[in-house]
Amino acid sequence: MRRRLWRVAAGLGLALVAGALLESCLFAAPRYHGPPSDHFDGTRFHNPDDAQPSSNVLRWWMNRDPGPWDPATAASFGPAPLARVEGERMRVTWINHATALIQMDGLNILTDPIWSDRCSPVSFAGPKRVRPPGIRFEDLPPIDVVLVSHNHYDHMDDATLKRLQSAFHPKFVVGMGNRKQLARWGIEATELDWWQSVPLSPEVELTSVPAQHFSNRALTDRNATLWTGYVLEGRAGTAYFAGDTGFGPHYEAIYRRFGAVRLALLPIGAFRPEWFMGPIHMSPTDAVKAHLALHAGTSVAIHFGTFPLADDGQTEPVEKLGEALQAQGVPKGRFWALGFGEGRDVPPLNP
Repeated sequence: MRRRLWRVAAGLGLALVAGALLESCLFAAPRYHGPPSDHFDGTRFHNPDDAQPSSNVLRWWMNRDPGPWDPATAASFGPAPLARVEGERMRVTWINHATALIQMDGLNILTDPIWSDRCSPVSFAGPKRVRPPGIRFEDLPPIDVVLVSHNHYDHMDDATLKRLQSAFHPKFVVGMGNRKQLARWGIEATELDWWQSVPLSPEVELTSVPAQHFSNRALTDRNATLWTGYVLEGRAGTAYFAGDTGFGPHYEAIYRRFGAVRLALLPIGAFRPEWFMGPIHMSPTDAVKAHLALHAGTSVAIHFGTFPLADDGQTEPVEKLGEALQAQGVPKGRFWALGFGEGRDVPPLNP
């Protein structure tokens, strides 16, 4: 009997080792190697002020209280965006989740693009979208730049990035350590550390800025690559894409560095339960605080209504955003919750 139990235990051990090796080979992100910094200890990256996501996943799963989501929401696509925007004009189109099209100074810039049905390492499981992208891929204007904030599957979707590469050959920009991941897919990318900048054109400069989140594509690569937000500076003004982030001191740091931004793309979804999600995902109330900290002329809500990732319901983030704007005395006209595929010109900053 002991020999049989030992064989079973040994078999389970070998299976676990084999599973870990398979997971590491197939899904884990390449690990960044470089000198330590104030947010990299030589092995892993960390957040400003060392903010940490909760490790009590079991408590969340044992006490889940998810709000309602429609199994599938039929909807028409939005109109094809403008080909280009020039001069002092700035335009934003929300497509889905954290995917938005920023048009300024003759550039078309796409953020965290995902047109896939699932945000998952496999096509048959994982969070499935309940709403199609607001713009058909075929209706996109020529894409010049693709910004990827971090390597989670709902923000770094390999199928979409490959499709963009084939269709437009844009400039891809990623956080430190993620260039090797895109290279696996045949895509050349520029990687930036926080506060590093790169010119996108003679008129527009891009800077990577801190965010409060984490990274992984598997179980063995936690925080092996950097997560980031981005600031675009051009003749038309300054635009900020937060990526995926909790509320933290980085907002004041961004304002001190760049001043008031004309446009801020701020996440409002996947925030409940707040005791668990708060360090890594902003609630609608946090997003309004970020809008105020940035002294943003106009903010646009992202990261909601597409994939059921947490316990907030499908429409809850937008409803709570309206309540937060009223509670904090911010006019709704200063913080938009656009419809899927809706595009608007961004008003200039008040003089």
